[in-house]
Amino acid sequence: MAEPLASLLLIFSILFTILNLALLTTAISSCGGTCRTLDDCDGQLICIKGRCSDDPSVGSSTCRTGSSPSRPSGSCRQFSTLNCKGKSYPTFQCSPTVTSSTPAILTNNDFSKGGDGGSPSECDGKFHNNSESVVALSTGWYARGSRCGQRIQIKASNGRSVVAKVVDECDSMNGCDSDHAGQPPCRNNIVDGSDAVWHALGLNIDVGEVKVTWSMA
Repeated sequence: MAEPLASLLLIFSILFTILNLALLTTAISSCGGTCRTLDDCDGQLICIKGRCSDDPSVGSSTCRTGSSPSRPSGSCRQFSTLNCKGKSYPTFQCSPTVTSSTPAILTNNDFSKGGDGGSPSECDGKFHNNSESVVALSTGWYARGSRCGQRIQIKASNGRSVVAKVVDECDSMNGCDSDHAGQPPCRNNIVDGSDAVWHALGLNIDVGEVKVTWSMA
């Protein structure tokens, strides 16, 4: 009698263990929770060294509370430094947090063949005419191409605005090579607009840089 009872208890123990494992593998962890893959973490969190954490490539700040080091809202840490033509340039994987009115610096880019961008646009592998309202976004805002083809609204301080399509990355990690037409890495808060964007905003391209705000259109 003891032997069948022991076997029955063993079966129940195995079933209980399997059930617990199934629940653990389907659980969604929040900040600091245990994880094995990206799917184990909630929202924009990613799995880093077995714990759900903010994604440094997009500058998310979900977990930066409590005793975490204080930083200005929407900021992100410098990743490294790139030495180029005798100068040092900071590199960034992230950009300030995107809001309904995200501060940025508007620069000008020639998206046509032989223009400032060097290679074709990252999103579609094509060059674009300067009459098109298109932009490139800093690496963090480009978000690994997730904003490709999407439209953003750009507003200037003169009250004018324009809607432009995201077609390229303004690389904040690399530069000074043929792929980037010899240009240094972009800062992490750049909206690099075509001539059409500048004209629609009524801005003088010769100025070179203008403070603007942008949001998803």
